[in-house]
Amino acid sequence: MTGFLQAISGWPGAAFLQEYWVAYLVVNAAHILGIGLLLGAILPLDLLLLRSTRGRDLPTLGPFLVRAAATGAALAVTTGLWLFSVKPVEYAENPAFLLKVTLLVLAICNIALQHHGEHFNAALRSGRPSVRVRTLAVTSAILWLSVLIAGRWIGFV
Repeated sequence: MTGFLQAISGWPGAAFLQEYWVAYLVVNAAHILGIGLLLGAILPLDLLLLRSTRGRDLPTLGPFLVRAAATGAALAVTTGLWLFSVKPVEYAENPAFLLKVTLLVLAICNIALQHHGEHFNAALRSGRPSVRVRTLAVTSAILWLSVLIAGRWIGFV
C-alpha cells in the first residue's frame, strides 16, 4: 500500500503543487470554496426538508440547492484528491484523515439512499417530505458537519 501511495506522490500534479506554492494556495482555496458551496447548499436543503409542510420553499429552492451541493461536492472532491497527492503517505497515517474519509463515504452513501427511489423527488415537487426523507436529511446534516470537523482536525494531529 505504501508503494501505491508513494506512486501517487510522484504524479505530475503533486509535483506541480510542491514546486509552486501559489498553485497549492489556489487549489487549497478552491477546496475550501467547494466545501463552502457544498455545506452552504446541503445544510439549508436539509433544514428545508425537516421543516417543510406544504411550503413553496422546498419546490422552489430544492432543485437549485441540489445542483449547488453537487457542484460544491465535485469541486471539493477533485481538489481534495489533488491536495492528498502531495503527501499521501502522511495523510494515510493520520487518524483524523481516516475518520474524515470514513465519514465522507457514509455521507455519500446517505446521498445515494436519499436519491434512491421517488421519495426525494416527490418531496421536492410537493414540498411534503416523508419521514424517510426527513430522517435522511437529519443524517445528512450530522454527517456533513462531522466531515467538516474531521477535516479541520487533520491539521492538528
